[in-house]
Amino acid sequence: MSDAAQPTAAEVRAAAEAVKAALDRHLEAVERRSGEDDPAVYAAFNELAATAEAYDELLYDVYDEVTPFEIPGDDSLPGYAGPEEPSALSVLIRRDYAVAEPQRLLAQAQRVADLDPDVEADAGAPGTAAGIVGSSVHAAVTVLFGEYEPDEIASRHKEFGLEEGDSTLWVAAADGLAEPGDWLSEPFEQPEAQRVICRFDVSAVFDEELDDLGDDAFDDGDDGDDGIDDGIDEDGGDEESASGTRARQGKG
Repeated sequence: MSDAAQPTAAEVRAAAEAVKAALDRHLEAVERRSGEDDPAVYAAFNELAATAEAYDELLYDVYDEVTPFEIPGDDSLPGYAGPEEPSALSVLIRRDYAVAEPQRLLAQAQRVADLDPDVEADAGAPGTAAGIVGSSVHAAVTVLFGEYEPDEIASRHKEFGLEEGDSTLWVAAADGLAEPGDWLSEPFEQPEAQRVICRFDVSAVFDEELDDLGDDAFDDGDDGDDGIDDGIDEDGGDEESASGTRARQGKG
């Protein structure tokens, strides 16, 4: 930062006053809230987070000091403002994978191509799928995702040499079913956040958050049934995914 752009002590003081005012507004909104998802509380929280972050940055720039506050990232959704009884839904899914074992991926794709030599690998690749999928990750991915449903790939990802990353599923309300082909040119435009009815996130970071809490957070000293779901179903299976990640649900 240049000397000309260096913030002043007066700016730090003004930022501190802004935090104090935002704290008061946040407390007032909490005291007057009308329900669990009161938009006034949501707005006051965001304002407080923004002013605290600005103050922290100015304090560091001018005095080389920091605050003890950790500003959480905002991955929540605003209050739902869509139709009360939607006549249509849009389901948006994102799943990330790392190609952990390319040779396994290539071998599985080659097996599919050998069983069906007419399968298309890639419109831009020369030759037939049977001849190229064993040496091209690009072609192998095209074959596998063309052969299997996404949910099957998700459940069998290790067989295909893939490693799960984060995933999310959003269910959003729509006014009506779109006309055929209407949105195909831009299928993944961000939906209006206030129309998202619910979302389901899966990430290894949730395991890390639980690890940070420690075992004491879940141990009340009673080995009996405390009514808390321990993640094991009646058949003895683990309700978590194969990778050990946990799902987090959020509502709009």
